[in-house]
Amino acid sequence: MKLFICQTNTIIGNLEYNKKKILDGYNEGVKQGAELVVFPELALVGYPPLDLVEKKEFRDAVNKAAKEIAGETKSTGLIFGTITADDDNIGTDVFNSAVLCFDGKIKFVQPKSLIPNYDVFDEMRYFDAAENVNVFDFKGEKLGISVCEDIWNDADYWHIRRYKFDPVEKQIEKGATLLINISASPYSYGKREGRKQMLETLTGNAKIPLAYVCCTGAQTELIFDGASMCFNARGKLAAIGKSFNEDYFIFDTEIENSQIVDVEKSFEEEVYNALVYGLKDYCTKLGFKKVLVGLSGGIDSALVTTIAVDALGKENVHVVLMPSQYSSEGSVKDSEKLIENLGISSSNISIQPVVDVTIEQLEKVFDAEPISITEENIQARVRGLYLMAYSNQYGSMLLTTGNKSELAVGYCTLYGDMSGGLAVIADLYKTDVYKISNYINRSGEVIPQVIIDKVPSAELKHNQKDQDTLPEYDLLDDILRMYLEQNKEIDEIIKIVGSPEVVTKTLRMVDRNEFKRKQAAPALRVSKKAFGYGRRFPIVQGWR
Repeated sequence: MKLFICQTNTIIGNLEYNKKKILDGYNEGVKQGAELVVFPELALVGYPPLDLVEKKEFRDAVNKAAKEIAGETKSTGLIFGTITADDDNIGTDVFNSAVLCFDGKIKFVQPKSLIPNYDVFDEMRYFDAAENVNVFDFKGEKLGISVCEDIWNDADYWHIRRYKFDPVEKQIEKGATLLINISASPYSYGKREGRKQMLETLTGNAKIPLAYVCCTGAQTELIFDGASMCFNARGKLAAIGKSFNEDYFIFDTEIENSQIVDVEKSFEEEVYNALVYGLKDYCTKLGFKKVLVGLSGGIDSALVTTIAVDALGKENVHVVLMPSQYSSEGSVKDSEKLIENLGISSSNISIQPVVDVTIEQLEKVFDAEPISITEENIQARVRGLYLMAYSNQYGSMLLTTGNKSELAVGYCTLYGDMSGGLAVIADLYKTDVYKISNYINRSGEVIPQVIIDKVPSAELKHNQKDQDTLPEYDLLDDILRMYLEQNKEIDEIIKIVGSPEVVTKTLRMVDRNEFKRKQAAPALRVSKKAFGYGRRFPIVQGWR
């Protein structure tokens, strides 16, 4: 069978836009002689639609649009993802479904069977599981159509399975001759290679070809990398879509070709491309043409600025230097060198006069109490004030520059350096920031080497260094990875890294600063466990 794979980027809730994209792709597939055109999970709705699903008016509009799409079909089949509902009761008969249309009608519906409820997935809040799993006879093939999670439970690949039921196995038992999985699988580094290995195992054992069709684009925190994969009946990769881009291509199950390709590049290249893509798509969908960065002379703001230039173009990035009495001459010069290297516009305005007046006024009510930490936060908040004023005046979106290590332990200031509309590198540990910055400079200096080499400092008091307050970043990041991503607890971490006092202090800082992260800007997710939607811990708690 000749399939036309449509790896698309949708806009959540924009039914007219998504409907047009589906019909345009379908018509192109017909033109190329495809027998079946396939789109990703919830291609009509966008993923994840969240509480939009609870609106009856929205569900009615989705149903109407799906029928209109079906009405445009001819003998060529069309599969796309959408919401289907049998009544108006949320939690009852509302499904995340794949629909198959041809000859002007919806001919077959296969709801999702396995409803994920972990990490960034919250589908049990909205969708019921399929009551039955079936196959459909179409043009001489028995189609086994499944939705995303349904294929992530293969007994031959997973040693420990999340679900008892395997819907794809059931379709194979019912005689499926072609497997089609429509997906919205969020990106994290390493997942694409794991996905390939899992699908190779499934198709190699079942001896059935498979089209795995994944969406692309960024939906706030979540980045979808595309890279749709098609496998022949020998379990070999026959075709793969572009990464971090839309793509449309033919997969012919009758042609026994295969590809030997590295589906995933280096950590630095993959993650950098993901962040550029995530920022670009976020701005495009929200209508922001320009962005703003507070440039400190440090590596974090330098990396964010470089990502912004690659995402939006140098003409659409503006930086603001905001020195104080504690800012080193080198920080200003280093920032100016980056500005020159990138060819971007900039402003320079001292925060010191406003900081001085603020402290002078506050000292009248502080009863001579020492204000060292308060003074540091005032400086950060004055910078936030300046940046948000510029953002308001010129309509540029402010990007925050904090990394995952800082955000984890609360080494950041609410309403100060945390101000902004998107946290670009908040899922990168500090050690990853150095790796990616060196990757950027692989063919020549973009980020001045002196910025990469300098000792990290917030420069909020004389001779300040990050390590005055925090452990060395190599040790800190090891502890944080174990705690945040591997769910290890204090005793286990101490056994691995030693340093009981450091581990105890670090975990205490993580737990006590949950309130800051609840108020942080959305963070682009590139790891298996990012702050934000996929990690939900109580602010008030007594576990430790």
